[in-house]
Amino acid sequence: MQSRFQNLLAASQLVTGELDLEQVLRQIAESAVTLVNAQYGALGVIDPDGHLERFIHVGIPADLVDRIGHLPEGHGVLGAVIDAARPIRLPNLNTDPRAVGFPEHHPPMDSFLGVPITIHGETFGNLYLTNRSGGPFTAEDEDLVTALATTAATAINNARVYGEARRAQRLSAALGEVTSALLASNDADVFGVLTQSVASLTGAQLVSVVVCEAVGRELYVDTARGDQAAEVEGTSVPWMDCVISRAMEGEPGMTPEGEDEPVPFAADIPSASMIAVPLVISGDRMAALCATRSTDQAPFHRRDLELLSEFAAQAGLAVALVWSRADQQRLEMVEERTRIARDLHDHVIQRLFGTGLGLEALASTYPHLATSIDTHVTQIDAAIADIRAAIFALQTQAPFQNVRHRLLEVMTELSPRLSTIPRLIFTGPVDLILEGALADDAVAVLRESLSNVARHAQAETVSVEITATEAQITITVDDDGIGVPSDSTRRSGTKNLSARAQAWGGDFTLSPRIAGGTRALWQAPVDSEMRP
Repeated sequence: MQSRFQNLLAASQLVTGELDLEQVLRQIAESAVTLVNAQYGALGVIDPDGHLERFIHVGIPADLVDRIGHLPEGHGVLGAVIDAARPIRLPNLNTDPRAVGFPEHHPPMDSFLGVPITIHGETFGNLYLTNRSGGPFTAEDEDLVTALATTAATAINNARVYGEARRAQRLSAALGEVTSALLASNDADVFGVLTQSVASLTGAQLVSVVVCEAVGRELYVDTARGDQAAEVEGTSVPWMDCVISRAMEGEPGMTPEGEDEPVPFAADIPSASMIAVPLVISGDRMAALCATRSTDQAPFHRRDLELLSEFAAQAGLAVALVWSRADQQRLEMVEERTRIARDLHDHVIQRLFGTGLGLEALASTYPHLATSIDTHVTQIDAAIADIRAAIFALQTQAPFQNVRHRLLEVMTELSPRLSTIPRLIFTGPVDLILEGALADDAVAVLRESLSNVARHAQAETVSVEITATEAQITITVDDDGIGVPSDSTRRSGTKNLSARAQAWGGDFTLSPRIAGGTRALWQAPVDSEMRP
């Protein structure tokens, strides 16, 4: 008996010697197995709904775990320990009426001991032990494991407090970096800064910002950072009931483990674990902030979702501050342009006009200088006309961007991903013809077309022509790259372009050019009564 108490003391020291929660949980399970000479052991963590959230197991080889498949969910005898919230000791769990059997490849188990771990009156989880060496578990075993569970509760609580402090520190550092980066430059890539910070904060393999025109419309990946980011950024994902769409509707969430739910980007990151939260800026839900891990990484847990939610809430305030500052600077610029226009009109033009009148009077006094003076007066009149044109431009410059500026911004945004800056030609009254939903689609088409070129074409030169007539809008993107591939990879990336054209009663074609490369031609009638 004395030696067993010494073993309990040694196990307690091991358990309380860690501060990392994951390490603490595993050490508890391993110490419990050693303490009562069990063959197998596990620590099941209970979620707020009373189900097993995590299951840290000891004794079963990793290859056998993979063959067994999904970890226990808290049914049968395991669930009985959860419901009873007290120790359960069985000589043979297979004969217990609450037993539900084992999955295929599961090792045989007979004797069983389950002990809850209670923290501040609430059950945090349970210790499960099976196959005691030398026969069924005894009352003494139960007492020892119960004592260990009490010590474990203290260790878990300490690790939680430590983890919360570390999390707050990491969150504060990440938000400080975001705020500094955004305020350092008026041209900062806001979403790029956010995704980079989330990647380091959560250890995600891929972080993306997904936007949507309206609930039910396709999801567009505006920005992505990390593995496979180049393949994902600029693509569209059909609206589906998934973690991203729920975030777009304002509900933070994570992909449920073991459930058959569609996972966006599954083709690029198979069997991904994903968390997504809404990004709210100045009261408006602007996007979904998503973090993804692949199968070779630990899946996300609820605390990761809470961390990302806190980050998004605080980052939204930082972005709102930056955008507010930019709006203030634009307003100051408009006021300054108005002042300059007023000064040009009230002072410069009046002085030039007075000078012109004086020269004309001088010509009447000295007729032999009239020809020379008329030349100077003509030049003054031309200068006045130029100044009036400048005044008109200053006074009519809107603080918001028209569609031509939006299209130019797309070119600027995607040019770094291309070998050279694309050549852009506008033909026709683009600003007058393109408006509303059609203008939004035109911007999206240009972005997706250039993204496709950047990802697949390997082109040296790219040219874009946007033609607007009273009847039709045409967007042509030519590149001198490798041409249309024989497989369906690139064609699958153009389904959204075809869908946008067809929604307006138009057409989209992707064809090889005679000179080499590819031509993407998108057309939509302007006077169509069809709407996406």
